[in-house]
Amino acid sequence: MKTITHWIGGKPAEGTSGRFGPVYDPATGAQDKQVAFATTDEVDGAVAAAKAAFESWGAASFAKRTAVLFKYRELLDARRDEIAALITAEHGKVHSDALGEVARGMEIVELACSIPQLLKGELSTQVSTRVDVASIRQPLGVVAGITPFNFPAMVPMWMFPVAIACGNTFVLKPSEKDPSASYRLAELASEAGLPDGVLNVVQGDKVAVDRLLEHPDIAAVSFVGSTPIAKYIQMKGIEHGKRVQALGGAKNHMLVLPDADLDFAADQAINAAYGSAGERCMAVSVVVAVGDTGDELVGKIAERAKGLKIGPGTDPASEMGPLITREHRDKVASYVSGAAAQGAEVVVDGTGYTVEGHEDGFFLGVSLLDKVPVTADAYQDEIFGPVLCVVRAETYDDAMKLINGSRWGNGTAIFTRDGGAARRFQLEVQAGMVGVNVPIPVPVGYHSFGGWKDSLFGDHHIYGNDGIAFYTQGKVITTRWPDPADSGGINLGFPSNS
Repeated sequence: MKTITHWIGGKPAEGTSGRFGPVYDPATGAQDKQVAFATTDEVDGAVAAAKAAFESWGAASFAKRTAVLFKYRELLDARRDEIAALITAEHGKVHSDALGEVARGMEIVELACSIPQLLKGELSTQVSTRVDVASIRQPLGVVAGITPFNFPAMVPMWMFPVAIACGNTFVLKPSEKDPSASYRLAELASEAGLPDGVLNVVQGDKVAVDRLLEHPDIAAVSFVGSTPIAKYIQMKGIEHGKRVQALGGAKNHMLVLPDADLDFAADQAINAAYGSAGERCMAVSVVVAVGDTGDELVGKIAERAKGLKIGPGTDPASEMGPLITREHRDKVASYVSGAAAQGAEVVVDGTGYTVEGHEDGFFLGVSLLDKVPVTADAYQDEIFGPVLCVVRAETYDDAMKLINGSRWGNGTAIFTRDGGAARRFQLEVQAGMVGVNVPIPVPVGYHSFGGWKDSLFGDHHIYGNDGIAFYTQGKVITTRWPDPADSGGINLGFPSNS
């Protein structure tokens, strides 16, 4: 059985803990790999390699950093099919979806290539007689990233390209459920010329996570995952003096007004709810139907849902693949099984779904629940699977009260032809990312990704300008070069501008 190991100091590092985690092919249910879990000593070794590399990488010119990043982008482009295949094999998402993940990750590499422009700094001349003031930003040192299973290539690329472009060195702890993509990203970075130790990958579980959060040489930690773990990461990281950005869970609402194109809205609801088997923090999990749109909209969504092709991610005909594990599939199914007892109407029931020839795979059909009470578990919890809830609202104001009453504020969307209503919505809604007739408003690389409320813990969103700010610290330099004719002299008064 293949063992996925660590990448430390620019080369593979075999695990020594004797502890391993299973890596499954979700389409077959078979374990075909295992991943080595790091000891605290191995985490320390990765941090030490990163710390040693920072001495030269932190002082490297922009020209050197960007040369590596441009080459890295070239290699990623050439290997995108290979990386996507690794994602499909361990996560289960269809190959086209995996390719899209790689492409969105590459956007952040492209952003990192523009670091000379992003870190230009500021200069004010003659703030006082022959006194100039400059503001610059410098790297933090060793930083770390802890990433989730649902985007094993994209989310790491949301972090380390920006961090290393800014001059930091990086230790990545990817999900133990699908670790191969991150390992391959590190290999390709080395092939692109990234110096040894600048990017390290330690595989593992909570032992590795806690050591990263406690290690005195790590200056900052980035995290994407569930809300309870995001809270833990923030509290533990701050306790140990670290800068933290921790992105948590979501319950994303899609508001459909009576004037919307319902066929278009139904198509987009399908795409946003069931793409990647719903295992997206930006998935639409609640449609809020306003006025008399509900019955017609639910009918259109149900018709489309029943025609989706579910199968292995390697099958070009598949539109949706399996879930990540058997346990997660069963948990998602439990929300559908218990929905009717909690007052919801089960319009489409995807539980018990199997794929011929893949009966042991972690497959689940899509489900559609209508008239879901806000007290039901299916509404209250982040399901993270192919289950779409529909909630009815009499008016726009009722819908807004519902959406803004959610404890999450990651993403949201409105579907309407009314520009005034859309403008009002984007200003009033309490969420960090808003779509107008766009169901999954994930920002492009030069804007930042992040939510509000229980969807974000920390002061900075990820990538974009916020990412640059998170991975750097400011410094202000005041200089005076006296004219040779100045006599100088002693003055014990408080400095003032004149």
